[in-house]
Amino acid sequence: GAARRARERRRARYARYARDTCSMPSLLAIAELLGPLRADSAAAAILFDIDGTLAPIVRHASDATVPEETRLRLIELSKRYGTVACVSGRSAAVARQMVSIGSIAYIGNHGSELLRPGSSVATVDPRVAEWAGRVREFAARADTPTLQQLRVRREDKGAIVAFHWRGAPDEGAALVAVAALELAAADAGLETHRGRKVLEIRPPVAIDKGRGIRWLLADDPPTGALYVGDDYTDVDAFVGLRSVVGERAVCIGVRSEETPAELEAAADAMVDGPRGVRELLELLLS
Repeated sequence: GAARRARERRRARYARYARDTCSMPSLLAIAELLGPLRADSAAAAILFDIDGTLAPIVRHASDATVPEETRLRLIELSKRYGTVACVSGRSAAVARQMVSIGSIAYIGNHGSELLRPGSSVATVDPRVAEWAGRVREFAARADTPTLQQLRVRREDKGAIVAFHWRGAPDEGAALVAVAALELAAADAGLETHRGRKVLEIRPPVAIDKGRGIRWLLADDPPTGALYVGDDYTDVDAFVGLRSVVGERAVCIGVRSEETPAELEAAADAMVDGPRGVRELLELLLS
């Protein structure tokens, strides 16, 4: 449709600009994409994934942190733009604890939780909440000594439970065990979702970051918006943002050694890792 054609024109313009500009081509091209947001910042929404975007990916998810220089720029961003939010696969409470900024919103558990600025308790999608007990019970049974010996780590996020195998000594054996876990979850009537070396066990209801973004922005739709993310789940966020603001959405992918092809295909432009995201923050503040 028209939105798709507009997106293709914008990506083509970005590619031309990046090719023809000799100094810092990618960032200068992205600056052009961000122009409308910067021009009307009070009416714009700026949203970020956390892990792999604001914070570097680390071996154990619990060790991940947002660098202080990034956090300080986010604080400045929250003073200038109408809506600033972090959209995470972590619970909303853990996401806020990690970022340590109370004046912005947090969408947690891939869109199933919303923690608004200044609030102390996240609102959970009731369709998801009613499945939390069954998901946890399944995950507790599935977290066998064999799985633990393979260094597949369980992370309880409420209505979603994740199993991580990043850093497992025998990754091949861990993958075999995770595949068996995936089949068992399906047999139990639960949904599964894979990310970067993580398998999530989820309720059998629609959950994705795009739904969370629509939830956050429903009451006060912005005139334009930006989303920045690095993983499969962020493609859903791109779709959700574009459904709210159409061609005024700017979707930026974050490149890494594990960049999904689907992310790069869906993005308007790419930056290199969390360092590239910090440069993007500087552009938004300039």
